[in-house]
Amino acid sequence: MSDYQEAIERIRVVKEAHQAELMAKANVVGVGIGFRHRHKTRTDEVVLVVMVEKKVPRAQLAPEDIIPGLLDGVPVDVQESGRLVPQGN
Repeated sequence: MSDYQEAIERIRVVKEAHQAELMAKANVVGVGIGFRHRHKTRTDEVVLVVMVEKKVPRAQLAPEDIIPGLLDGVPVDVQESGRLVPQGN
């Protein structure tokens, strides 16, 4: 298994363990596995992505709504996605 595959598997395990608690935080609309973004540019670093409707300064968040930068040693990237609307079939 490549380092890349191992990273994805580790993130998947952490995602499953923490998804419910992350989804319960204010503004969170999704949790997935993806690439870190820096200054709106995608990097090659695979991370746990927490999608929020709108990014809010940390100082304006209640302590229980702050998303950590690391979860169980896995890097977390908070990305603004806007409102996610389910598509009908």
